Amino acid sequence: MKSKYVVLASALLISMSTFAQKDELKALKKIYAKEEPSAKDMTEYKANLSKLQTSASEEGDKVYARFYQAMLPIMEVQALGKNATPQQVSKFMNPKAVTELAAGLNATLDYETKVGKKVYTDDINETVASFKPTFLQYAIDLGTQKKYAEGAEVLYAIYQMDKKDPEKLYYAASFAVNAQDYKLALQYYDELKKLNYSGESTIFWAKNVASGVEESFPNKAARDNFIKVKTHTDARDEKVPSKRGEIYKNIALIYVQEGKIEEAKSAVAEARRLNPDDNSLILTEADLYLKAKDYVNYEKLVKVALEKNPNDINLIYNLGVISGQSGKPADAENYYKKVIQIDPKYTNAYLNLAILKLDPEKSLIDQMNKLGTSAADNKKYEVLKKQRLDVFTSAIPYLEKAVELDPKNYEAAKTLLNVYNALELTDKAKPLKVKVKEMEATQTQK
Repeated sequence: MKSKYVVLASALLISMSTFAQKDELKALKKIYAKEEPSAKDMTEYKANLSKLQTSASEEGDKVYARFYQAMLPIMEVQALGKNATPQQVSKFMNPKAVTELAAGLNATLDYETKVGKKVYTDDINETVASFKPTFLQYAIDLGTQKKYAEGAEVLYAIYQMDKKDPEKLYYAASFAVNAQDYKLALQYYDELKKLNYSGESTIFWAKNVASGVEESFPNKAARDNFIKVKTHTDARDEKVPSKRGEIYKNIALIYVQEGKIEEAKSAVAEARRLNPDDNSLILTEADLYLKAKDYVNYEKLVKVALEKNPNDINLIYNLGVISGQSGKPADAENYYKKVIQIDPKYTNAYLNLAILKLDPEKSLIDQMNKLGTSAADNKKYEVLKKQRLDVFTSAIPYLEKAVELDPKNYEAAKTLLNVYNALELTDKAKPLKVKVKEMEATQTQK
């Protein structure tokens, strides 16, 4: 008999606990239904929430305890009233709260779908639609403050709340890149790839007759309705190009950042296949080959890029550098001269031309040092000496122009001074020597 009483008492305790949970859920639901809960309501809300979180044992009770917890910041904001200031709202708005809100709402939606009973499904959808602009503005504000990591978290949470809006995932990835959280950015970009997101769309514009301001519409039908009633005029459509190329390009750049060149090549090759006319992708792939010191493929890709943009001086300059490194001084000289032709103020082109002109000097010195004292060697020495002086002379115009364009360039000024001294151009060397010493003094102070 005694054991039966024990079993009965245990069952009674469980039953009482369940009733308590139901009372807490009812109290929370009642306060939640209020459009503008009072301070007293919020105190009661938190107290019941605290009890429910510690006592909830059934799956449904746990889900709704999480739901009410996730909605707490929203409730706090609503309790502030319609005249709440942004500063007051910000007390309850933070990236973690938005993330937990997304998780709590999604868990509730999943549960209600599973049990086939809508309690808060419609309300959640309305809440997301209502507060999404607020969350988006919050993310934008974080970006303005350069809090990119926090902004990325908020944008990703917005996407979690509305999976039909992958654009927010795209911007979350961009924010993660700005935050230099490349691992997270790669995670977001991979998710965009799986979604086959392109971002390609059309924006439907029309001018508001009353304000004179051009406004966008969600679709053509909505815009055309306003045109028909003559509240708007000057309809126009704006095509938004695909973002796939940029996504794949950024994936490649992240791999480069992590030193994964082969993965980067694969990513950018796929991007080029999808976007064959995107010149930036060609340049990205070319840069990968440059980093790998594969100058042959680098040069091929740069030439492809130049077919699309023949006056890209940076690309032409790079071809000059690669040609110089590959033992093709004549090609390098032609590229540098072409750069100068397009942009006469491109200082580095003059410097590299000077270096090209001075390059044979080392070989001439080596030959001179190997000569003996015979008459034939002395004669050859004079020939080589003349050639060396000619080398110096040929570099002067480019060095002088580089110093003229960039008077603070110490290396250019020092090299030019050495050339003047070698050619015994005392009149030119004197003022330059003073200038070089001033530069050296400044560098020492730093």
